[in-house]
Amino acid sequence: MAEHNKIPQRSEIPVEETWDLTDLYPNDAAWQRDLDETRALAARIPGYAGRLAERADTLYEFLELNQTLDTHISNLAHYAFRKGDEDTRVSEYQAMQGKLTSTLVELNRDSAFATPELIAIPPDTLERFYAQQPALTLYRRYFQVLQDRRAHVLSDAEERLLAAAGEMAQAPEDIYGKLTNADLTFPEAMDGQGNQVPLSDGSFVPTQMSEDRVLRENAFRTYYKTYGSIRNTAAAVLSAQVKQLQFYATARKYESSLAAAVAGTRVPPQVYHNLIDTVNANLDKLHRYVRLRKKLLGVDQLHMYDIYAPMVSGVDRPISFSQARETVYAALAPLGEDYRAIIQEGFTHRWIDVRENLGKRSGAYSAGALCHPYVLLNHKDNLDGMFTLAHEMGHAIHSYLSNKTQPAPYRDYVIFVAEVASTCNEALLMEYLLARTTDRKERAWLINHFLEQFKGTLYRQTMFAEFELRMGQLNAQGETLTADLLSREYRALNEKYYGPDLVSDEEIALEWARIPHFYYNYYVYQYATGYSAAIALSRRILQEGQGAVQDYLGFLGGGCSKDPVDLLRGAGVDMSTPQPIQAALDLFQALLDEMESLTGD
Repeated sequence: MAEHNKIPQRSEIPVEETWDLTDLYPNDAAWQRDLDETRALAARIPGYAGRLAERADTLYEFLELNQTLDTHISNLAHYAFRKGDEDTRVSEYQAMQGKLTSTLVELNRDSAFATPELIAIPPDTLERFYAQQPALTLYRRYFQVLQDRRAHVLSDAEERLLAAAGEMAQAPEDIYGKLTNADLTFPEAMDGQGNQVPLSDGSFVPTQMSEDRVLRENAFRTYYKTYGSIRNTAAAVLSAQVKQLQFYATARKYESSLAAAVAGTRVPPQVYHNLIDTVNANLDKLHRYVRLRKKLLGVDQLHMYDIYAPMVSGVDRPISFSQARETVYAALAPLGEDYRAIIQEGFTHRWIDVRENLGKRSGAYSAGALCHPYVLLNHKDNLDGMFTLAHEMGHAIHSYLSNKTQPAPYRDYVIFVAEVASTCNEALLMEYLLARTTDRKERAWLINHFLEQFKGTLYRQTMFAEFELRMGQLNAQGETLTADLLSREYRALNEKYYGPDLVSDEEIALEWARIPHFYYNYYVYQYATGYSAAIALSRRILQEGQGAVQDYLGFLGGGCSKDPVDLLRGAGVDMSTPQPIQAALDLFQALLDEMESLTGD
């Protein structure tokens, strides 16, 4: 199998399977020249201190300078971090990232006066400025959002102090990334035939999807034994992350770190709690899934290393990257030819970095650069790899359309809606595949994958969200987040979610140590809310056709021109209620019904 192969060096990857970063900068020297230019532009910022309310033209000049700086910084960041992710061991790109981070800290410090000054401009003054300088009306929503933050903006001196602490606040995520991506290595694991299989963060989950139970168990125990060797360091770094979030929340007078996080995306905290409460009320469905998995695998005890193994065997087949591209392109036909033309552009013009190589950042992501998005994969030639491609290209088209449709102040969509487009692509791909099979076993195989998406995205990400909420609560109560406490809390949640028919192996208590999303500031819940919204949107697109597609494309091009809940409501989904989450869970139950029917005696 592909996961048994030796992990290649970067130099061994075919160039056509790597992304082309020359669309950002032709070389490192050009990047450095732009950094120098950006620093020169940033040096003009302090000259506006105390002057933002004096004239309409002065205010407009400052806002436009900010947008110019944002463009430069976006390009600089995408190049430095994409190059760094190609091989996280390369010190030159670590140094570039450090230079950029230092520049950003200086810029944030020097521009700390701006937000308090902007918020202090009286509404009648703004109205007069709009009349004097009509171009300022572009920023009307921008100012409204600022006014809504008034209670959480501090004095000029306090804002400068918080900005100066920015580099330190970034340290936990940076340390975790270097520890797990660059420094942490794993012993090989033995499979059922006595072969040694290389282990990495990128290859671990594929080993858990293998039909070889000996490999699954050995990889599981070896992998988590390695994380166990750094458990105290990992706990200290994660604790530092939680503490810095609480520090900023307290400094800005939010009632909790959760409240501070969701305020940044203008999402009511109740949406977070709706998700956890609705999923907890439907854990019986996940427990039923676990019982079905145990039955279909035919094991006396179902262990955590059995949770990804295929419940339907003998159907899985290799799916090359070229086949995956063709299938994804065909499956997205309901979204129209304009949408698919962008997909094809990404496929043929090297937006995608395809294969795993030594030192490469693990996982997959899409990064929405202004020239065009970049997609990082660690592609495996299987069904999951094809769905990952569909997922990341959903992100990519969302970024592409928002960047091309919205003016600069509103082109960045907030993270609450970030997982909707990606998961809608996956749902359309699944519907395409199910509609084209009449084979009972193949249909069961596909439904197995659909069930896995629900389990992994709606249930598991909600479990992560509940764990993240619990960490914040314990920290606020003065508890020290030791490795023992984190492991105890995580294991208890794992047992609650998966139920009594799954053995909660000791090693799974350490899973918190390998989840990078715990450094993303209450990000993970949005996978689950996004999945629920995407299920609803995909069904509306398939059932209603062109009208639904236009609403959906309007959402994709919406950036942050409206609050995210309003953007989704315009596309036909109301995430202010539990209804989309419950509807998705009802679909999960219906899929369980069909799976039991297809696999019954």
